[in-house]
Amino acid sequence: MPDHETHDFDVVIIGAGGAGLRAAIETKERGLRTALVCKSLLGKAHTVMAEGGAAAAMGNVWPDDNWQVHFRDTMRGGKLLSNWRMAQLHAQESPERIYELERWGALFDRTSDGRILQRDFGGHRYARLAHVGDRTGLEMIRTLQQQAVALGVEVFMECKVLRLLKDADGRASAAVGYWRPSGDFVTFNAKAFVIATGGIGKSWLFTTNSWECTGDGDAIAAWAGADMLDMEFVQFHPTCMVWPMTARGILVTEGVRGDGGALRNAEGRRFMFDYIPPMFASETAATEEEADRWYDDHTNNRRPPDLLPRDEVARSINSEVKAGRGSPHGGVFLDIATRRSPEYIRRRLPSMYHQFKELAGLDITTDPMEVAPFQHYMMGGIWVEADTGATTVPGLFAAGEAAAGMHGANRLGGNSLSDLLVFGRRAGMAASDFAGGRLGTPTVEEAEVDQICKAALEPFGRDSGESPYNVHRDLQETMQQLVGLIRSETELVRALDALDKLDERTKKVSVTGTPAYNPGWNLATDLPAMLTVSRLVTRAAIERRESRGGQTRDDYPKPDLELGKVNLIQRLRPDGTYELEQVPLPPMPAELAALLEEEPK
Repeated sequence: MPDHETHDFDVVIIGAGGAGLRAAIETKERGLRTALVCKSLLGKAHTVMAEGGAAAAMGNVWPDDNWQVHFRDTMRGGKLLSNWRMAQLHAQESPERIYELERWGALFDRTSDGRILQRDFGGHRYARLAHVGDRTGLEMIRTLQQQAVALGVEVFMECKVLRLLKDADGRASAAVGYWRPSGDFVTFNAKAFVIATGGIGKSWLFTTNSWECTGDGDAIAAWAGADMLDMEFVQFHPTCMVWPMTARGILVTEGVRGDGGALRNAEGRRFMFDYIPPMFASETAATEEEADRWYDDHTNNRRPPDLLPRDEVARSINSEVKAGRGSPHGGVFLDIATRRSPEYIRRRLPSMYHQFKELAGLDITTDPMEVAPFQHYMMGGIWVEADTGATTVPGLFAAGEAAAGMHGANRLGGNSLSDLLVFGRRAGMAASDFAGGRLGTPTVEEAEVDQICKAALEPFGRDSGESPYNVHRDLQETMQQLVGLIRSETELVRALDALDKLDERTKKVSVTGTPAYNPGWNLATDLPAMLTVSRLVTRAAIERRESRGGQTRDDYPKPDLELGKVNLIQRLRPDGTYELEQVPLPPMPAELAALLEEEPK
């Protein structure tokens, strides 16, 4: 067996974004030996890129806001496929999680009377996003990591986890990985594990995701036998930079539209009024005059269509571009300069102002931005129990973007940051309980560990083989072109065939040098996870023959009533084949179902 070190803990959290940090804080506060393992440096997790705010019905700006309205918005935004219990817990517990952050030192923007300020975001009935300018994720990570370090959580940085192993009773017992700087292998034995690894976006050519988001957590859970839920639902954020090419894909926060930004086509027309779906017609402004009154004083209850849920806005932008009414570089225009003063923009959107100034040479206080949809978020992922974050593998828990259920077919902006806090805490609680009740020391077969380490090093033993960069490029182009915003059966089947071929090529990739500081090898170890997740997404997209939320099918352009009653569950069989089944949605209590029928006030 290659040389490697071993560590023993009660709970190991894989991923150091918002969900992982909050889980680690919870387990450490309960007295458990806790390890936080992250692929990059502490503080560099993708959560830092979240800009607009964390959704919580605190009622600081609108006293009428409450958890029931937030629940209703989340369920409707998810096209009624959200796990109702997760949506309920999230809506009920988000305010306390935000106040908890405040107690730990987070510095939120304030109302005139000193309360936490809240801003408007798409799909939310009321202004409910607690924010720190447009740098909310950065403040959240700063606060959480400071709390975790102060408690004494042990942090293992720049460590890539390859596989999760189980004991003879099928319980998660060890995570095998390697140190990216040295290439040396490491094993973490633990009584419970929490996966909080974030997104899967690096399988697409154009994504807002950072380099870490290769779907590691989803893949190691699936390889360990965990059920995967609704993998077809991939969100494309409607507003990302499209020019210059060096900045292509960088997120433009929804806060721009929440603070008054309007989407316009090449003709200068506010086209979103042409795309208001029936579900949202009663609460959406039908004219520019109505929309302007809402922005001016909020006395008009009908919100601008620019603030429809993300899936609706992304499809609308795509339609305008296809109709030949797009911007010069393949997007549309987002204009806030017409409505807001330069001082207001620089104060409310400092990161956006500097982002465009530095990267595009554009002053957003005077000129419109060019934006287009790019892959952004994964609503699907590891199936978890709503209250605990437990997966179908005993001893394995998940939270954050890697866990599925809360967001259904489409996530509302701002729900992700509060999701991290609510379910990161709950996963930490449940992992602590599981670890506390598990007797003895977890064990795994040394031969399994040995096999994982040897398999990871195989690319060094191939004298002739193609570069992992070529395989990754072709994977990204396949997913971008065939499993993108708009899908069809023909293209999805082609994608599945292409992924099979890419899998064979991955088994033959070759790298040179040593494992130490070797980005080519790092990518070679990422490719199996990206391919596994890409296959799960594609297979589910074929099965769901309808358009709903993040799944838009050209050949099935309307929602299907029967498919709106089921989730899609996938699992990997021991022989490597895939199993897929339609599972009825869990029944919703009558008192919650009644909330969905209420007309918005």
